[in-house]
Amino acid sequence: MSDIAITTNQTVINSNSNISQPGAAEFKKEISLFGGISILGGIMIGSGIFYLGSYVLMRTGMSMGLALLSWVIGGIVSLLGGICYAELGASDPRAGGSTVYLNNAYSPLVGFLNGFNSWLIAGPGSIAAIAIALPSALTNLVPLGEMQIKIIAIILIIGLTAVNYFGVKSGSIVQNISMVAKMIPIIIILVLGLAMGNVSPDLSLKPVTGETDLGSIFSMVAFAVVATLWAYEGWTNLNTVAEEVKNPKRNLPLAIIISIVSITVLYTLFNYAIYKVIPFDQIETLLANDDFYLGTHAAKMLLGDAGGLLVMSAMVIAMFGSLNGCILAFPRMYYAMSEGGHFFNSFKKLHPVHRVPYIPLLVQAAISIVLVMLRDLNQLTSLVVFTGMLFNTLSVFAVFIYRRKYPDMERPYKVFLYPFTVIVTVLIFAGLLVNTFSEDPLTSLIGLSVPAVGVLFYLYFDRRNRKIQNI
Repeated sequence: MSDIAITTNQTVINSNSNISQPGAAEFKKEISLFGGISILGGIMIGSGIFYLGSYVLMRTGMSMGLALLSWVIGGIVSLLGGICYAELGASDPRAGGSTVYLNNAYSPLVGFLNGFNSWLIAGPGSIAAIAIALPSALTNLVPLGEMQIKIIAIILIIGLTAVNYFGVKSGSIVQNISMVAKMIPIIIILVLGLAMGNVSPDLSLKPVTGETDLGSIFSMVAFAVVATLWAYEGWTNLNTVAEEVKNPKRNLPLAIIISIVSITVLYTLFNYAIYKVIPFDQIETLLANDDFYLGTHAAKMLLGDAGGLLVMSAMVIAMFGSLNGCILAFPRMYYAMSEGGHFFNSFKKLHPVHRVPYIPLLVQAAISIVLVMLRDLNQLTSLVVFTGMLFNTLSVFAVFIYRRKYPDMERPYKVFLYPFTVIVTVLIFAGLLVNTFSEDPLTSLIGLSVPAVGVLFYLYFDRRNRKIQNI
């Protein structure tokens, strides 16, 4: 989620409008196709698979058919955004992802503000939240106090930061292992639910509660799709480490498309399996009592207490993989900010042996630990939701600008049905922006205060650079 400027000491846009690869520092290409899928899957598939389906179901008026349709639509929307990122990443595979795209498409300031938003709050805030959520999930098995949870969270951040400090290969290996490990219990529950579930769910596209006219149904589905997008969140992160992907012109688009399509199928089938296991009246009772973990109840109905342990293990491993993926990906954004010339010079240094941006990695850990110790972490991270969506929308629109500004750029992968696909994606994202602002305008405006502060940082570094150039 970060972006920054492009100056002559980072990247040169040559006379035939192609963007060359940076030569000052080189990353190690250690991420395979499966590694790319693991990074995206590790971040996207979290504990939400066990409870987000409840919110989707409630938002569709308790219609199982509309709920499943919402999961499919959410996957399609994510795929539309993903293939836009796939074109940008395959054409311009450099560390920083949307940092690079926003700088080239708009201006150094736009990229910097996105990066600053991520560096100060969004990145460390996400890491801190996941690190706290992981031990919190174990409190049903092991009594843990608030301070003990925070200590474990800090240990997790330090430990995974150390793993990623020693190279992207070690971080990628951890990601691969956790990806496979968490998929085992999820697949077990899914397969058993489909095979052993004896409930025949009503999949009609008619709400059980609320209005049943076409306009109301459309509104319900749109509201439910927003909930599914939280489950699909994370598909932008592979572009951040594009420079470390083996054969990125081929593997980056493949990893994005395979990941999003596979996860869409997984989420849809997993929720259908739940409907086959838990009777509808029981689902209504659970939701009425604010018990949203339908996946956990389905597992217990299938396997007894062992099912509960299976879900617990899947949730913990999922959060562990998501935490590692965030720690791995985000520092590349801050590296790109420094490469643009408008951030701390130390952030663009790669470790002489491990070839990772180790200073941003360590600073990220420090900020995350500070946030772990603060209260109201959820409120803190919610402030950046609106700005994050704003910069994602600008990144997707950058496909148009890249096509116009750099017509001769090599494009190993091109957006399917261009420009229709990009137009639809931008309109959908813009609609979500408007909806988010209308639902909570105060939080959205407060969230904009972070990039507003970023403007002051940008002006400082810009002024510093001009002084250096005049010497």
